[in-house]
Amino acid sequence: MTAPASALPATRLADIAGQAQVSEATVSRVLNGKAGVADSTRQRVLAALDVLGYERPVRLRPRSAGLVGLVIPELTNPIFPAFAQVIEQSLTGYGYTPVLGTQMPGGATEDELVDQLVERSVTGIIFLSGLHADLTADPGRYARLAGRGVPYVLVNGYNERIAAPFVSPDDRGAARIAVRHLRDLGHGRIGLAVGPDRFVPVRRKAQGFAEELKAGGPGGAGPASGLVRHTLFTVEGGHAAAGALLDEGCTGIVCGSDLMALGAVRAARQRGLDVPRDVSVVGYDDSELNAFTDPPLTTVRQPVRAMSNAAVHTLLEEIRGNPVPHSEFVFQPELVVRGSTGQAPAQGPGRSRARSG
Repeated sequence: MTAPASALPATRLADIAGQAQVSEATVSRVLNGKAGVADSTRQRVLAALDVLGYERPVRLRPRSAGLVGLVIPELTNPIFPAFAQVIEQSLTGYGYTPVLGTQMPGGATEDELVDQLVERSVTGIIFLSGLHADLTADPGRYARLAGRGVPYVLVNGYNERIAAPFVSPDDRGAARIAVRHLRDLGHGRIGLAVGPDRFVPVRRKAQGFAEELKAGGPGGAGPASGLVRHTLFTVEGGHAAAGALLDEGCTGIVCGSDLMALGAVRAARQRGLDVPRDVSVVGYDDSELNAFTDPPLTTVRQPVRAMSNAAVHTLLEEIRGNPVPHSEFVFQPELVVRGSTGQAPAQGPGRSRARSG
C-alpha cells in the first residue's frame, strides 16, 4: 500500500517539490487528491514522481480509456524506440494504455501481432513502417482489419491502395536537402545508399536524390541511376553500399538511415580514408546518440514528435467516430549538421593518400 503524503519522509516531499518546482504543500495536495491545484501543476508533480522513481499513489492512477496497439518492425534501430516512446506518452496523456507489438526475426509477423491485439480488444492500432510501406505486400490485410471494426493509422510509407490516414515525412525532400548540403560543400560526385527498392520511403528518397542531382545542372554528379545502391537498413548494409559508392569515386554519401551511415563511416575508415576530410557522410532519422558518434553524425532529422502526436490525434478522432481524411499528412524533415560532412577533397575520395599510407 502506498503511504499517504503526510506519511512520506520530509526529504522525499522536498525532492518531489524541487523536481516539479512547486511547494511541498502543493505536492502534498496532489498526492492526497485534494482540489485547488491546476491541471498543469498536477501533471508536473506526477512527472516528478515518475522521474524520481517514486510509485504513484493508487488514487492517482487513472482508469484506462482503452488499449491501443502499436506495431513496429524492431527495436535495434534507435528511430523506432524514439517513435514508440513519444506515441506511448501521447496515448497515456489521453488516458489510453499502449500495447507494444514488435516484429523480430523469427518472431511474430505483423499479421500475427494484429490478431493478438484484436483478441485483446484494442480500440485502435498505429502501424509504424509496416507492410503498408512494402509495395509487394498484400494491402488487403488492412481492409480486412477495417472490416473487423478496428480503426488504424499508418506511419511512414504511403500506399494509395489502402483507404486510411497516413502520416509521413517528406522523404523526397529529405534526400534533396542532403544532396544540396553536400553539393554546397563542393562535392561533385554523390552517392545514395538506401534499403530495398520495394519500400515506398526508399523509392521516394531515390526520386528526390535524382531530382536534386538533375537540378544541380551538368557537370554535377553524373547519372543518378549509377550512383544509387540498394541494400539492407543496417550497419552492414551501409558498409557494403558505401564500399561500392567509393569505388565509383563518390566523395559524398547520403544514407537512408543513421545505422547505414555508421556503416559507411566504417567502410571509409577501413580504406584509410578520413571522415569528413576525404569522404562526407549524411545519415537519416537522427538519434540523441548521433552527437556522440565519431565523428558526430550529420543527418536529416525525422520530425518524430510532430508525426507521433499527429498519428495519435488522428487515431483518436477515428476511435471517436469523427471523419478523418483518408489521405497523407506530410511533415518536413530538418538537416542537422555535425562533424561527418565537410568540404570536398581536391582529388576524389583521398585515393592517393590512402594508397601511399
